[in-house]
Amino acid sequence: MKVDGRHFRSIWLEPDGWSVGAIDQRRLPHEFVVAGLTTCEAAAEAIRSMLVRGAPLIGATAAYGVALAMRTDVSDAALERAYDALMATRPTAINLKWALDMMREALLPLPPSARTAAGYAKAFEIAEQDIAINKGIGQHGLALIEAIRARKKPGERINVLTHCNAGWLATVDWGTATAPIYMAHDRGFAIHVWVDETRPRNQGASLTAWELGHHGVPHTVIPDNTGGHLMQHGMVDLVIVGTDRVTASGDVCNKIGTYLKALAAQDNGVPFYVALPSPTIDFSIRDGIRQIPIEQRSADEVATMTGRTADGRIETIRVVAEGSPVANYGFDVTPARLVTGLITERGVLGADRDALARAFPERARGR
Repeated sequence: MKVDGRHFRSIWLEPDGWSVGAIDQRRLPHEFVVAGLTTCEAAAEAIRSMLVRGAPLIGATAAYGVALAMRTDVSDAALERAYDALMATRPTAINLKWALDMMREALLPLPPSARTAAGYAKAFEIAEQDIAINKGIGQHGLALIEAIRARKKPGERINVLTHCNAGWLATVDWGTATAPIYMAHDRGFAIHVWVDETRPRNQGASLTAWELGHHGVPHTVIPDNTGGHLMQHGMVDLVIVGTDRVTASGDVCNKIGTYLKALAAQDNGVPFYVALPSPTIDFSIRDGIRQIPIEQRSADEVATMTGRTADGRIETIRVVAEGSPVANYGFDVTPARLVTGLITERGVLGADRDALARAFPERARGR
Protein backbone atom coordinates (compact mmCIF):
# COMPACT_ATOMS: atom_id res chain seq x y z
CA MET A 1 0.00 0.00 0.00
CA LYS A 2 1.02 3.64 -0.17
CA VAL A 3 2.52 6.17 2.20
CA ASP A 4 2.13 9.60 0.63
CA GLY A 5 2.14 8.08 -2.85
CA ARG A 6 5.10 5.73 -2.31
CA HIS A 7 4.56 1.98 -2.08
CA PHE A 8 5.63 0.29 1.13
CA ARG A 9 5.39 -3.14 2.68
CA SER A 10 5.56 -3.64 6.41
CA ILE A 11 8.61 -5.94 6.16
CA TRP A 12 11.14 -6.58 3.40
CA LEU A 13 14.58 -7.94 2.57
CA GLU A 14 17.10 -5.12 2.30
CA PRO A 15 19.27 -4.60 -0.82
CA ASP A 16 22.23 -6.27 0.93
CA GLY A 17 20.36 -9.54 0.45
CA TRP A 18 20.39 -10.69 4.08
CA SER A 19 19.23 -8.06 6.59
CA VAL A 20 15.55 -7.36 7.08
CA GLY A 21 13.81 -3.99 7.17
CA ALA A 22 10.56 -3.37 9.03
CA ILE A 23 8.46 -0.35 9.91
CA ASP A 24 8.78 0.34 13.63
CA GLN A 25 5.10 0.50 14.54
CA ARG A 26 5.83 1.64 18.09
CA ARG A 27 6.85 5.02 16.69
CA LEU A 28 3.71 5.60 14.63
CA PRO A 29 1.83 7.85 14.05
CA HIS A 30 4.29 10.54 15.11
CA GLU A 31 7.47 9.20 13.50
CA PHE A 32 8.04 6.99 10.47
CA VAL A 33 11.10 4.89 11.34
CA VAL A 34 12.53 1.84 9.62
CA ALA A 35 14.20 -0.71 11.89
CA GLY A 36 16.91 -3.10 10.74
CA LEU A 37 16.74 -6.73 11.91
CA THR A 38 20.07 -8.52 11.64
CA THR A 39 19.76 -11.45 14.07
CA CYS A 40 17.18 -13.97 15.17
CA GLU A 41 17.24 -12.32 18.59
CA ALA A 42 16.39 -8.97 17.01
CA ALA A 43 13.45 -10.52 15.17
CA ALA A 44 12.20 -12.11 18.39
CA GLU A 45 12.46 -8.81 20.25
CA ALA A 46 10.67 -7.02 17.39
CA ILE A 47 7.72 -9.38 17.86
CA ARG A 48 7.83 -9.30 21.66
CA SER A 49 8.04 -5.49 21.90
CA MET A 50 5.41 -5.01 19.16
CA LEU A 51 7.79 -3.23 16.82
CA VAL A 52 5.89 -5.53 14.45
CA ARG A 53 2.41 -6.84 15.31
CA GLY A 54 -0.62 -8.35 13.68
CA ALA A 55 -0.90 -12.11 13.25
CA PRO A 56 0.23 -12.38 9.59
CA LEU A 57 3.15 -9.98 10.07
CA ILE A 58 4.25 -11.80 13.22
CA GLY A 59 4.40 -14.99 11.16
CA ALA A 60 6.43 -13.37 8.37
CA THR A 61 8.83 -11.78 10.87
CA ALA A 62 9.35 -15.11 12.61
CA ALA A 63 10.13 -16.74 9.26
CA TYR A 64 12.78 -14.13 8.54
CA GLY A 65 14.06 -14.61 12.10
CA VAL A 66 14.75 -18.28 11.35
CA ALA A 67 16.54 -17.29 8.14
CA LEU A 68 18.69 -14.84 10.09
CA ALA A 69 19.53 -17.58 12.60
CA MET A 70 20.79 -19.80 9.78
CA ARG A 71 23.37 -17.18 8.78
CA THR A 72 25.43 -17.88 11.90
CA ASP A 73 24.66 -21.51 12.74
CA VAL A 74 23.02 -24.04 10.41
CA SER A 75 22.94 -26.95 12.85
CA ASP A 76 19.79 -28.82 13.87
CA ALA A 77 20.25 -27.47 17.40
CA ALA A 78 20.40 -23.88 16.15
CA LEU A 79 17.24 -24.38 14.12
CA GLU A 80 15.43 -25.71 17.18
CA ARG A 81 16.74 -22.85 19.35
CA ALA A 82 15.49 -20.30 16.83
CA TYR A 83 12.11 -22.05 16.67
CA ASP A 84 11.74 -22.08 20.46
CA ALA A 85 12.92 -18.49 20.96
CA LEU A 86 10.55 -17.10 18.35
CA MET A 87 7.66 -19.32 19.46
CA ALA A 88 7.89 -17.87 22.98
CA THR A 89 7.40 -14.26 21.87
CA ARG A 90 3.57 -14.01 21.60
CA PRO A 91 1.09 -16.71 22.72
CA THR A 92 -2.20 -15.84 20.99
CA ALA A 93 -1.62 -15.50 17.22
CA ILE A 94 -1.62 -18.93 15.55
CA ASN A 95 0.21 -17.57 12.48
CA LEU A 96 3.40 -17.55 14.53
CA LYS A 97 3.36 -21.32 14.99
CA TRP A 98 2.20 -21.86 11.40
CA ALA A 99 5.13 -19.91 9.95
CA LEU A 100 7.68 -21.52 12.27
CA ASP A 101 6.36 -24.99 11.45
CA MET A 102 6.67 -24.16 7.74
CA MET A 103 10.27 -23.06 8.21
CA ARG A 104 11.27 -26.10 10.26
CA GLU A 105 9.54 -28.46 7.83
CA ALA A 106 11.38 -26.87 4.90
CA LEU A 107 14.84 -26.68 6.48
CA LEU A 108 15.23 -29.71 8.72
CA PRO A 109 15.48 -32.30 5.89
CA LEU A 110 18.13 -30.25 4.06
CA PRO A 111 21.88 -30.59 4.46
CA PRO A 112 23.14 -27.78 6.72
CA SER A 113 25.02 -26.14 3.84
CA ALA A 114 21.73 -25.48 2.03
CA ARG A 115 19.75 -24.10 4.94
CA THR A 116 20.71 -20.43 4.81
CA ALA A 117 19.65 -19.86 1.21
CA ALA A 118 16.60 -22.08 1.64
CA GLY A 119 15.62 -20.18 4.79
CA TYR A 120 15.57 -16.85 3.01
CA ALA A 121 13.70 -18.35 0.07
CA LYS A 122 11.05 -19.87 2.33
CA ALA A 123 10.63 -16.67 4.35
CA PHE A 124 10.17 -14.71 1.13
CA GLU A 125 7.63 -17.30 -0.04
CA ILE A 126 5.66 -16.93 3.21
CA ALA A 127 5.62 -13.14 2.82
CA GLU A 128 4.49 -13.36 -0.81
CA GLN A 129 1.82 -15.89 0.12
CA ASP A 130 0.47 -13.48 2.71
CA ILE A 131 0.16 -10.74 0.11
CA ALA A 132 -1.68 -13.05 -2.31
CA ILE A 133 -4.03 -14.23 0.45
CA ASN A 134 -4.85 -10.69 1.50
CA LYS A 135 -5.53 -9.66 -2.07
CA GLY A 136 -8.01 -12.54 -2.32
CA ILE A 137 -9.65 -11.43 0.92
CA GLY A 138 -9.95 -7.96 -0.52
CA GLN A 139 -11.64 -9.16 -3.69
CA HIS A 140 -14.22 -11.25 -1.83
CA GLY A 141 -14.86 -8.49 0.70
CA LEU A 142 -15.23 -5.97 -2.11
CA ALA A 143 -18.23 -7.93 -3.39
CA LEU A 144 -19.94 -7.38 -0.02
CA ILE A 145 -19.28 -3.65 -0.22
CA GLU A 146 -20.50 -3.55 -3.83
CA ALA A 147 -23.77 -5.20 -2.77
CA ILE A 148 -24.33 -2.53 -0.12
CA ARG A 149 -23.42 0.20 -2.60
CA ALA A 150 -26.03 -1.11 -5.04
CA ARG A 151 -28.74 -0.62 -2.41
CA LYS A 152 -27.76 2.93 -1.57
CA LYS A 153 -28.75 6.17 -3.24
CA PRO A 154 -26.27 7.52 -5.82
CA GLY A 155 -23.38 9.25 -4.10
CA GLU A 156 -24.38 8.03 -0.64
CA ARG A 157 -21.33 6.86 1.27
CA ILE A 158 -20.74 3.39 2.71
CA ASN A 159 -19.75 3.42 6.38
CA VAL A 160 -17.52 0.63 7.65
CA LEU A 161 -16.56 0.23 11.29
CA THR A 162 -13.34 -1.56 12.19
CA HIS A 163 -11.53 -2.36 15.41
CA CYS A 164 -7.81 -2.39 16.19
CA ASN A 165 -5.46 -2.56 13.19
CA ALA A 166 -6.09 -5.24 10.59
CA GLY A 167 -4.55 -3.10 7.88
CA TRP A 168 -1.45 -3.51 5.79
CA LEU A 169 0.67 -2.70 8.84
CA ALA A 170 -0.63 -5.91 10.44
CA THR A 171 0.25 -7.99 7.37
CA VAL A 172 2.94 -7.79 4.71
CA ASP A 173 0.68 -5.75 2.37
CA TRP A 174 -3.01 -4.95 1.72
CA GLY A 175 -4.22 -5.95 5.18
CA THR A 176 -7.13 -8.24 6.01
CA ALA A 177 -10.08 -6.12 7.17
CA THR A 178 -8.81 -3.13 5.22
CA ALA A 179 -8.13 -4.91 1.92
CA PRO A 180 -11.78 -4.61 0.74
CA ILE A 181 -11.81 -0.99 1.90
CA TYR A 182 -8.68 -0.09 -0.05
CA MET A 183 -10.01 -1.81 -3.15
CA ALA A 184 -13.34 0.00 -2.87
CA HIS A 185 -11.60 3.34 -2.37
CA ASP A 186 -9.25 2.76 -5.32
CA ARG A 187 -12.31 2.04 -7.50
CA GLY A 188 -13.77 5.40 -6.61
CA PHE A 189 -16.47 4.22 -4.20
CA ALA A 190 -17.73 6.73 -1.64
CA ILE A 191 -16.47 4.87 1.41
CA HIS A 192 -15.78 6.06 4.95
CA VAL A 193 -14.29 4.19 7.90
CA TRP A 194 -15.15 4.56 11.57
CA VAL A 195 -11.85 3.76 13.32
CA ASP A 196 -12.06 2.55 16.92
CA GLU A 197 -9.19 4.06 18.89
CA THR A 198 -8.69 0.59 20.42
CA ARG A 199 -7.41 1.17 23.90
CA PRO A 200 -5.14 0.43 25.58
CA ARG A 201 -2.47 0.54 22.86
CA ASN A 202 -4.52 2.76 20.53
CA GLN A 203 -3.71 0.67 17.47
CA GLY A 204 -6.76 2.00 15.67
CA ALA A 205 -6.02 5.65 16.36
CA SER A 206 -2.27 5.29 15.91
CA LEU A 207 -2.02 2.75 13.08
CA THR A 208 -5.28 2.27 11.19
CA ALA A 209 -5.96 6.00 11.03
CA TRP A 210 -2.36 6.65 9.99
CA GLU A 211 -2.39 4.17 7.12
CA LEU A 212 -5.88 5.12 5.90
CA GLY A 213 -4.91 8.78 5.95
CA HIS A 214 -1.68 8.26 4.05
CA HIS A 215 -3.54 6.24 1.41
CA GLY A 216 -6.26 8.89 1.17
CA VAL A 217 -9.21 6.91 2.56
CA PRO A 218 -11.81 9.07 4.39
CA HIS A 219 -12.07 8.05 8.04
CA THR A 220 -13.00 9.24 11.52
CA VAL A 221 -11.42 8.09 14.79
CA ILE A 222 -13.93 7.29 17.53
CA PRO A 223 -13.65 6.23 21.18
CA ASP A 224 -14.10 2.49 21.59
CA ASN A 225 -17.51 2.91 23.24
CA THR A 226 -19.05 4.92 20.38
CA GLY A 227 -19.73 2.10 17.91
CA GLY A 228 -22.99 0.98 19.49
CA HIS A 229 -24.39 4.51 19.36
CA LEU A 230 -23.49 4.83 15.68
CA MET A 231 -25.18 1.51 14.91
CA GLN A 232 -28.34 2.56 16.75
CA HIS A 233 -28.58 5.61 14.51
CA GLY A 234 -28.01 3.79 11.22
CA MET A 235 -24.52 5.20 10.74
CA VAL A 236 -22.74 1.85 10.22
CA ASP A 237 -23.42 -0.31 7.15
CA LEU A 238 -21.12 -3.16 8.13
CA VAL A 239 -18.37 -4.09 10.56
CA ILE A 240 -15.17 -5.70 9.32
CA VAL A 241 -12.53 -6.77 11.82
CA GLY A 242 -9.46 -8.95 11.66
CA THR A 243 -8.47 -11.85 13.89
CA ASP A 244 -5.48 -13.52 15.49
CA ARG A 245 -7.03 -16.97 15.64
CA VAL A 246 -10.24 -18.63 14.44
CA THR A 247 -11.28 -21.97 15.87
CA ALA A 248 -12.58 -24.96 13.90
CA SER A 249 -16.09 -24.02 15.01
CA GLY A 250 -15.80 -20.41 13.83
CA ASP A 251 -15.13 -18.63 17.14
CA VAL A 252 -13.00 -15.53 16.57
CA CYS A 253 -10.19 -14.27 18.81
CA ASN A 254 -9.30 -10.64 18.16
CA LYS A 255 -8.19 -7.52 19.98
CA ILE A 256 -10.01 -6.89 23.26
CA GLY A 257 -13.32 -5.12 22.64
CA THR A 258 -14.24 -7.00 19.46
CA TYR A 259 -16.84 -9.09 21.30
CA LEU A 260 -18.67 -5.96 22.43
CA LYS A 261 -18.82 -4.68 18.84
CA ALA A 262 -20.27 -7.99 17.71
CA LEU A 263 -22.98 -7.80 20.39
CA ALA A 264 -23.89 -4.26 19.35
CA ALA A 265 -23.94 -5.27 15.69
CA GLN A 266 -26.29 -8.19 16.34
CA ASP A 267 -28.62 -6.02 18.40
CA ASN A 268 -28.87 -3.47 15.60
CA GLY A 269 -28.97 -5.77 12.59
CA VAL A 270 -25.55 -4.66 11.30
CA PRO A 271 -23.55 -7.33 9.42
CA PHE A 272 -20.44 -8.35 11.36
CA TYR A 273 -17.68 -9.81 9.19
CA VAL A 274 -14.27 -11.15 10.11
CA ALA A 275 -11.47 -11.04 7.53
CA LEU A 276 -8.96 -13.83 7.97
CA PRO A 277 -6.13 -15.50 6.09
CA SER A 278 -6.33 -19.29 6.20
CA PRO A 279 -3.15 -19.66 8.34
CA THR A 280 -5.18 -18.01 11.12
CA ILE A 281 -7.55 -20.99 11.31
CA ASP A 282 -6.72 -23.38 14.15
CA PHE A 283 -8.52 -26.66 13.47
CA SER A 284 -7.10 -28.14 16.69
CA ILE A 285 -9.36 -25.93 18.81
CA ARG A 286 -13.17 -25.95 18.93
CA ASP A 287 -14.03 -23.77 21.93
CA GLY A 288 -12.34 -20.39 21.62
CA ILE A 289 -13.46 -19.06 24.98
CA ARG A 290 -12.00 -21.97 26.94
CA GLN A 291 -9.10 -23.11 24.78
CA ILE A 292 -7.39 -20.05 23.27
CA PRO A 293 -4.64 -18.64 25.52
CA ILE A 294 -5.34 -14.94 26.10
CA GLU A 295 -2.25 -12.79 26.41
CA GLN A 296 -2.10 -10.58 29.48
CA ARG A 297 0.14 -7.63 28.82
CA SER A 298 1.91 -5.03 30.92
CA ALA A 299 -0.16 -2.79 33.19
CA ASP A 300 1.78 0.17 31.78
CA GLU A 301 -0.16 -0.10 28.52
CA VAL A 302 -3.31 0.84 30.43
CA ALA A 303 -1.82 3.09 33.09
CA THR A 304 0.15 5.29 30.69
CA MET A 305 -0.36 6.97 27.33
CA THR A 306 2.19 8.29 24.84
CA GLY A 307 1.64 11.22 22.51
CA ARG A 308 3.06 14.37 21.00
CA THR A 309 3.00 17.53 23.12
CA ALA A 310 2.12 20.95 21.75
CA ASP A 311 5.82 21.80 21.42
CA GLY A 312 6.56 18.62 19.44
CA ARG A 313 8.01 16.36 22.12
CA ILE A 314 6.98 12.70 22.39
CA GLU A 315 6.06 12.09 26.03
CA THR A 316 4.58 9.26 28.08
CA ILE A 317 2.27 10.23 30.92
CA ARG A 318 0.42 8.28 33.61
CA VAL A 319 -3.40 8.39 33.47
CA VAL A 320 -4.24 5.88 36.24
CA ALA A 321 -3.99 6.71 39.94
CA GLU A 322 -0.84 5.44 41.61
CA GLY A 323 -1.52 2.21 43.48
CA SER A 324 -4.56 1.17 41.43
CA PRO A 325 -4.22 -2.39 40.09
CA VAL A 326 -4.59 -2.84 36.34
CA ALA A 327 -5.80 -5.86 34.33
CA ASN A 328 -4.72 -5.84 30.69
CA TYR A 329 -6.18 -8.73 28.69
CA GLY A 330 -5.00 -8.35 25.11
CA PHE A 331 -7.79 -10.26 23.32
CA ASP A 332 -11.33 -11.52 23.64
CA VAL A 333 -13.30 -14.23 21.84
CA THR A 334 -16.40 -13.55 19.75
CA PRO A 335 -18.61 -16.67 19.52
CA ALA A 336 -19.38 -17.92 16.03
CA ARG A 337 -23.11 -17.22 16.53
CA LEU A 338 -22.38 -13.47 16.39
CA VAL A 339 -20.37 -13.62 13.13
CA THR A 340 -22.24 -12.91 9.88
CA GLY A 341 -19.45 -14.35 7.75
CA LEU A 342 -15.75 -15.07 7.49
CA ILE A 343 -14.03 -13.31 4.58
CA THR A 344 -11.22 -15.60 3.38
CA GLU A 345 -9.08 -15.89 0.28
CA ARG A 346 -11.44 -18.64 -0.90
CA GLY A 347 -14.69 -16.76 -0.41
CA VAL A 348 -17.07 -15.55 2.27
CA LEU A 349 -17.84 -18.51 4.54
CA GLY A 350 -20.23 -19.32 7.32
CA ALA A 351 -18.68 -19.28 10.77
CA ASP A 352 -18.88 -23.04 11.33
CA ARG A 353 -16.70 -26.13 11.05
CA ASP A 354 -18.36 -27.54 7.91
CA ALA A 355 -17.86 -24.32 5.93
CA LEU A 356 -14.25 -23.96 7.06
CA ALA A 357 -13.42 -27.63 6.41
CA ARG A 358 -14.97 -27.56 2.93
CA ALA A 359 -13.04 -24.42 1.98
CA PHE A 360 -9.73 -25.54 3.51
CA PRO A 361 -9.70 -29.36 3.53
CA GLU A 362 -5.91 -29.51 3.57
CA ARG A 363 -5.80 -27.55 6.85
CA ALA A 364 -8.72 -29.47 8.33
CA ARG A 365 -6.73 -32.68 7.79
CA GLY A 366 -3.93 -31.22 9.89
CA ARG A 367 -1.54 -30.03 7.21
